[in-house]
Amino acid sequence: MPQPVKSLRVLMMILGGMQAVLGLALLTNSVAIATAIWGEGDASTPCCTTPGAAHSGNVVFAGVLVLAVAAWGVTTALKFPTRHPNLRVSAFAYGWTALPFTLAFFEVAPILGLIWLVPAILAIVRPNQPESRAWFGHQPL
Repeated sequence: MPQPVKSLRVLMMILGGMQAVLGLALLTNSVAIATAIWGEGDASTPCCTTPGAAHSGNVVFAGVLVLAVAAWGVTTALKFPTRHPNLRVSAFAYGWTALPFTLAFFEVAPILGLIWLVPAILAIVRPNQPESRAWFGHQPL
């Protein structure tokens, strides 16, 4: 496996792992996150439903979606040794999918957004390098 493909594989594993941690955090803290976004209830809200609790399902859905994207990245990276040509396309699409997470991280903490931006761009660029094209195209290196 050429070096750009190895580094792309490691990069996708790291991005997938970080996304999995984010997805688990969204799932386990859904009510607290929803309360922080939609606010606490006031005296006019019914006794048992606060806006945070009412919108926690949206946060859980986002967490499941993030976990699915993380599983896609890790699964694609684990299949790299098979050299299937569609894996290069999947890695390229995963890089473009990882890019919007930059905006989410930038809203939380700008330094996290900048740190996430570099691996996301590398995940877009690496599959298109000549060594990667040759590896996934079954051409001799």
